[in-house]
Amino acid sequence: MEDFSFVMGPTPAFIESLYNDFVKDSTVVDPEWRMFFEGFDFALAKNNGNGAGDAKAVVTGSQLTKEFQVYTLIRAYRKRGHLVATTNPIRHRKDRKAQLALTDVGLADTDLNMQFAAGSFIGLPNAKLSEIVAKLQKIYTGNVGAEFTYINDSDKCNWVKDAFEAMMLKTLTLPQKTRILEKLNEGVIFEKFLSTKYIGQKRFGLEGGESTIPALDTIINEAGDAGVQEVVIGMAHRGRLNILANTLKKTYEQIFSEFEGNMPTDTTMGSGDVKYHLGFNSNINTPNGKVVNVQLTPNPSHLEAVNPVVEGFARAKADALYNREYHKVLPILIHGDAAVAGQGITYELLQMSKLAGYYTGGTIHFVINNQIGFTTDFDDARSADYCTSIASMVQAPVLHVNGDDAEAVVNACSLAVAYRQKYNEDIFIDMVCYRKNGHNEGDEPKFTQPQLYALIDKHPNPREVYTQYLLQHGEADAQELAKSMETRFWADLQQRLDEVKQKPLPYEYQAPELEWQKLRKAKPEDFDQSPDTFISEADFKELFNALMKWPEGFTPLRKVAKLLQDKIKLFETEGKADWATGELLAYASLLIENNSVRLSGEDVKRGTFSHRHAVIYDENTNTPYNRLSQLRDKQGIMNIYNSLLSEFAVMGFEYGYAMANPNNLVLWEAQYGDFANGAQTIIDQYISSAEQKWTNMNGLVLLLPHGYEGGGPEHSSARMERFLQMCAELNMVVTNITTSANFFHGLRRQLAWQFRKPMINFSPKANLRHVRSYSAMSEFTQGGFKEVLDDPMITDAKKVKRVLLCSGKMYFDLSEKQITDKITDTAIVRLEQIYPLPMKQLNELKAKYGKAEWLWVQEEPRNMGAASFLIMNMPEDFKIAYKSRPASASTATGFSKKHTIEQNELVNSAFAK
Repeated sequence: MEDFSFVMGPTPAFIESLYNDFVKDSTVVDPEWRMFFEGFDFALAKNNGNGAGDAKAVVTGSQLTKEFQVYTLIRAYRKRGHLVATTNPIRHRKDRKAQLALTDVGLADTDLNMQFAAGSFIGLPNAKLSEIVAKLQKIYTGNVGAEFTYINDSDKCNWVKDAFEAMMLKTLTLPQKTRILEKLNEGVIFEKFLSTKYIGQKRFGLEGGESTIPALDTIINEAGDAGVQEVVIGMAHRGRLNILANTLKKTYEQIFSEFEGNMPTDTTMGSGDVKYHLGFNSNINTPNGKVVNVQLTPNPSHLEAVNPVVEGFARAKADALYNREYHKVLPILIHGDAAVAGQGITYELLQMSKLAGYYTGGTIHFVINNQIGFTTDFDDARSADYCTSIASMVQAPVLHVNGDDAEAVVNACSLAVAYRQKYNEDIFIDMVCYRKNGHNEGDEPKFTQPQLYALIDKHPNPREVYTQYLLQHGEADAQELAKSMETRFWADLQQRLDEVKQKPLPYEYQAPELEWQKLRKAKPEDFDQSPDTFISEADFKELFNALMKWPEGFTPLRKVAKLLQDKIKLFETEGKADWATGELLAYASLLIENNSVRLSGEDVKRGTFSHRHAVIYDENTNTPYNRLSQLRDKQGIMNIYNSLLSEFAVMGFEYGYAMANPNNLVLWEAQYGDFANGAQTIIDQYISSAEQKWTNMNGLVLLLPHGYEGGGPEHSSARMERFLQMCAELNMVVTNITTSANFFHGLRRQLAWQFRKPMINFSPKANLRHVRSYSAMSEFTQGGFKEVLDDPMITDAKKVKRVLLCSGKMYFDLSEKQITDKITDTAIVRLEQIYPLPMKQLNELKAKYGKAEWLWVQEEPRNMGAASFLIMNMPEDFKIAYKSRPASASTATGFSKKHTIEQNELVNSAFAK
């Protein structure tokens, strides 16, 4: 929406001159002035009952100036009215210089009784200025403040303006008021029950923000009416138990078994988590007869970390169940004010919201704005005016609403659903409320905010506020409603305290959920040997040929054409496939088995090291071609997306995507492996621990380029030691694979298992093109993943005096010397899977090589890599020594010559007698 403040500068004579030019030929006038004149002409003509020509004849420059000043005032209220809106239920708002006085636009109190045609812009044609101001204040400075004028798209901007102005003037029906009071009752009853039954226990209650319950009720019901079939909710701990009880209809009995810390009778269920982190799902029947599947995802205490998981989960559900009709799945993210303003993942997520690979059809962001973060005042928590100011970056509207005005909250939610369904974009609701207690119920907030909490102590809860409102301002039937609901409130509360049994809602499982139920928990013996994952020779050749072709009329870059021709030549002359071909064959083979594959990350279409070229481009038109898109007439979908330059949000999104459907192979690749540490929260809180905490399996694959090649401290190590330190209870698989066929089998194994595990693969860089990483076709058409690879150069095991156990790139450096120096008394064994540690295979090789000494060799410093993990986990009877670079604070030297010297010394010392 345009900013018309420029009209204050020109003189009346100049404006009159411009207007006369407009009358003669509207095209010669600047578009912004033309917009003024057209609107003004229409209003004036309509008000006077004349044709436009008659109106123009009587307009003077001074009249135009006054009209423009009124119009500017209307625009000012639309743009800045939210700065003075009565959105704070507890205290007066800060002065944020709204500039809404008459004098700010050149008007005065003496103009209040004058009539202005410009009033038509607010629906009051030819009204007095006093009437115009009164309506503007009612709409824009009441209990809801709207931010939307930064939206560039005039259609969206005008829609929000019109919808908001209508919303602020509408009156709710008695059934709507009844529903609101019912939901407020439910929310307050729950908190009163807890405070009575579990005195002093942490519950992160919703007191002060109970209007959240009618808000979510409205969103879900109206979303159902608007075509939404699923809602996926992500939130932190505050109010979570209340939402579980009153939105998802989890019974009190279910909740308080968890609340009392009762362990499940099935001890294989994992270590568990606190009650305010757990997820749940329900089928909600709306008042209008719709059924909406509602999922609340489990979350850690790391605020906002759940958000990308929700978005990925919602995207996967829309892809799998609704043929990519994203409007049918609605993500709702419930934020705290301090977290949404302070956590950088909010920015990352919003940047993803309109990107093809991460689009979910718009998210409703609902902020429970307590005006405090733990003990930190909002003045210390942000520089922006609002905790939601980041919304303007993606031109998402924001509705700031007083949490004590339940009707306003519900109306704002109704508008938000309509906007999301119409435009499929994000919208924010900032519900300004308060936190009745401290950060948790055992915390004393008056230590740090004595003045604020003196006000809160005296303040009635939203149910009491609304009841009093109906009694004092409602019609007779509304007053009667308030009295009857008050009686019902106390009766319902007593029922809960008396522990009257509730009936759980019936739930019908969806197709992907049924697929998850077919899987089982992994057992240690599952890792004794990998399942067969080979494909037939016919399929190998068919897929290989399909990968090396492009559509008729497509002209690939000559370098790319030659690259593919080299791969064909390698196969035709040596019968081998290189690393990139092995990887794409894994995806292709899964696709023809009607699975889907999704790969995302920075630069994944080509690959950081220019090896993958899964998507190639026409050199004349830049048209992309996905090499995995035309394998067979019937196949799964290969989704591959170059991500924005983000690790945290993108990895979280892919984790959520993998969480939705066990028959998707989902992969995230780091540009360099060490960049994964930008997503450490997702690794710690989800990938490594979610199965134990929440019994949620996940098969996400992380591809982390790793290897010491002289690239310096930031491009050498993917920090293997960090992942291995977290390995326990069969929680994930850690690999450092050296051949294309083994990589092929490792990827296929992810879907062949009767369970799902995250796979962390430390992938090669320079060795992507190493001849010894190539594999023969026979290695793809028999067997499965090999956790350990024996030395193919050894012909007589009895001659071996030393076995070098290593992993990844270290093998290529050691074997280079072995081959060059023709060493036959030292075997090089590759540990392709480091966790779960394949002791069965290692013991077999230990027996094979008899009395030979074993030496672990790694290129990482002693305090990094797999050394410490092996020292801690190798059985005492498996005698092995360790060789590495010395312990180091930094992962690697930044000097290439020093790297070469270090690497040569390491290799030579491994073979030294």
